[in-house]
Amino acid sequence: MTDAVNPTIPPSGTGCVECTEVNGWWVHLRRCTACGHIGCCDDSLARHASAHWREEGHPIIRSFEPGEDWFWNYDTNEYYDGPELAPPECHPLDQTAPGPSERVPKDWMMQLQRRGD
Repeated sequence: MTDAVNPTIPPSGTGCVECTEVNGWWVHLRRCTACGHIGCCDDSLARHASAHWREEGHPIIRSFEPGEDWFWNYDTNEYYDGPELAPPECHPLDQTAPGPSERVPKDWMMQLQRRGD
């Protein structure tokens, strides 16, 4: 499992890589512990963090939300006891969740409900 966690790799940015490329928004952010990729959580419309796991095979993520320090292993579907990672530990404190605030639609909760899971 040592390939799944590289504590020296910094996060790829302050927001979901793929959502940022298309001017999208997210509910919460997750950080890949293997490569630092920041993706949106499975409560977000696009679910880029778990898509990254499926595409790259990097199973362990850490929350990228302020005040949260939990890790998750997609392969085992269990929490993981991970090490301290390279800073920063979370997105900027002034960044909203959902965020970023200027891109979150007024009907964001309705959009999530219509997703149909």
